[in-house]
This record gives sequence, structure tokens and C-alpha cells, in this order.
Amino acid sequence: MLEKLYAEMGSAAAAESNLRQPLIEMRDIVKIFKTGAGNFTALNDVNVCFYEGEFVSVVGKSGSGKSTLVNMLTGIDHPTSGSVRVAESYIHQLTEGQMSIWRGRNLGIIFQFFQLLPTLSILENVMLPMDFTKIIPFQEREARAMQLLEMVDLSDYIHDLPAEVSGGQQQSAAIARALANDPPIIIADEPTGNLDSRSADAVFQIFSDLADQGKTIIMVTHDSSLAKRSDRMMLLSDGELVNTWIANAFPELPHTRLLWLTHQMQSQLFDFEHSIPLPDNSQAALYLFTSGPVEFVTANGFFGKHKVRLDPGEYLSLPDVQNFNDDVLGLRSVNGEKVEALVLNPAAFNRWMDEDQVDRASLNTAALNRLASWRANGNTSARIS
Repeated sequence: MLEKLYAEMGSAAAAESNLRQPLIEMRDIVKIFKTGAGNFTALNDVNVCFYEGEFVSVVGKSGSGKSTLVNMLTGIDHPTSGSVRVAESYIHQLTEGQMSIWRGRNLGIIFQFFQLLPTLSILENVMLPMDFTKIIPFQEREARAMQLLEMVDLSDYIHDLPAEVSGGQQQSAAIARALANDPPIIIADEPTGNLDSRSADAVFQIFSDLADQGKTIIMVTHDSSLAKRSDRMMLLSDGELVNTWIANAFPELPHTRLLWLTHQMQSQLFDFEHSIPLPDNSQAALYLFTSGPVEFVTANGFFGKHKVRLDPGEYLSLPDVQNFNDDVLGLRSVNGEKVEALVLNPAAFNRWMDEDQVDRASLNTAALNRLASWRANGNTSARIS
């Protein structure tokens, strides 16, 4: 199971993480809500790991399951089935009293609407979690709160009430409050949703710096531009995780189509001693390479003799091959190693093209653009001798 999870993470940071024990492991998470209209599945067989010092963004449209996922991580809600392990604790096996203590020691939670107490000063708001948990000695609490507020550039506003500072400053104060008890995990639910772009960027930078210091940051957001700057982006659609390789390779596709591809594309390992079959209408119509690199070798003619290099995360489709006419020699490993790819079979590919003319046009346009780029030697290795 874990090997499969790791293979689907799809980033250099995740690959390095494979060598470490995950700090958080969600396994086979299903959450079903009973409603007047029947059962509603908010999360469906979610498997994912988070690592110490990793900054992960969780994106998806409204109703995709983002908030439900956060509630599983914080222990606010319980899964219908599956387990959540944080360090050595299976959190949903804890009693309410144990959960409260665990949450106070391990989690810092940041909300979209700040949730600062309006009658307390900024300083008092940051000290409040320390007063509740008593983890920090009484005589050290004010100094620690001051230190945290200085870290988020609020040392000049410590005696102000929340209403007397800007939205960005209120969110910075909420971040300082979340760090009060020095938790290893920060969970932020739409923390930039009510901020202007400049304030949102400042908040993101704070999160990035905290991850560099070893904190694990999990940020739920609608802002895809911010999400792409994190170490890893998870995409949820209809309560399921979209394969990260697929989401990164086809960012222009609707989330429902990305989820469909996640179900349709199958992982396949190719032996380096044999050439890889080209995309066609018999075995495979699209490859998304998850290891490599590989070479797309072309012969004489319009394109000339070239070896087009495809790195992990790049794809080769039937339209790409068709654009070369008869100039294609084959597809092979560069380093003489086995190559792994996610493969879409021709039946599924043709069904996709028939169902969505917009996607068909987009894929064909992308193929033409890639051909022009390759022809200009923008993505080619040395000529074949």
C-alpha cells in the first residue's frame, strides 16, 4: 500500500520523503454523511501521507471534500472507515479528553476568518492557547507571545484590538497564536481567502519559512497560484484524490476529467532491453512518464534525425506521434534503466476524445506546439550520428 502511495505523489520533494517515515498517514479514509436525500460520500478511499517539514497545499472546488479532509486531520470529525495516524497516535481512537490534550500539543489551526477574540489585545490572543494548555510556564508566556508577534512583524501592535489592525495583520496574529505551544503541525483552512494579494503573499511566505524550520504545513486553499508554490499540491475532486502526476501534466483540464484519468490510467513498467511501443490505436494512446528520462527517436524527413528527451512528468500522446507522420523510429530509455509510465489505453482515449471536443482540440493544439518546440531544438538532445 505505501509503495503505491509514494509512487503517486509525483514530486521531487515527495520522492525524497519516501525515505522517511511519514509524520501523518491517512489510510483508506471514507466519510459518508447521512442526509434527508440519502447518503453523501464526502471522502472516498483517500490515501495520503504528509512528512515533517513539508508544505502541502490541498485544492479543489467547493464540495470536493477539502474541509472534511481537514476535519479528519484535526479530529473534529471521525471517518466512517479508515484510519489517521499522526506520529505514534491513531487519533480517532482517543477519547474526547485525550483528543483535546493531543490537539493542544500537536496542532496549530488557522481559520479563514481569523477567529481572534475581539475584546482581547493581539498579545492576549496569542497568549490564550498557552493559558489553556499550560505547556509553557506562566512566567515565559508573555515573552514567547512577544517573540512570535515579532516574527510576524506585529511587535508594534501588541496592545491593539483585532478590529484596529488590517485583515492581513489579523491573519498574521492568528498564525502567531497557532504557534503559541510550538506544535509540529500547522493546519490552515483557507487562510488567505479574505486577504488581498499582497497580504496573501506575506502569509504564504510565513508558512514557507515555518516549513524550512521543520514545521509541517497543510494549507487548504482555492488559490491555485499560491498552491503551486508549495512543496506539493494535492487536488481533490468529488471526495477523491487526483493522481498528482496527472494533475501536474494536464493543469488545463477540468477536475472531473483529471479524476476520470486517475481511474483510467494504469501504471506500467517497461524493460529497458526492449523499445517502448509508440502511442497508437492498438496498445496505448497516451504515456505519462513517472520515471526516466526516455527518448522519442525520429528518423529522416521533415524533422530530421533527433532524439527528443522526455523527463518524468512529461507525456507523449497519439496526436504527438501522428504529427510526425512516418518519421518516428521508436521510444526508448535514455539511461538503460526500466521506465515506468501511466498508460491510457486506446479505447479510453478515443472515448475521451469523442466525449469532449474541447479537450480534443486542446490536446491537438498542445501536440502542435510541442512539435514546433521540438523542431526548434528547444527540447532535443544531440542528433543521432
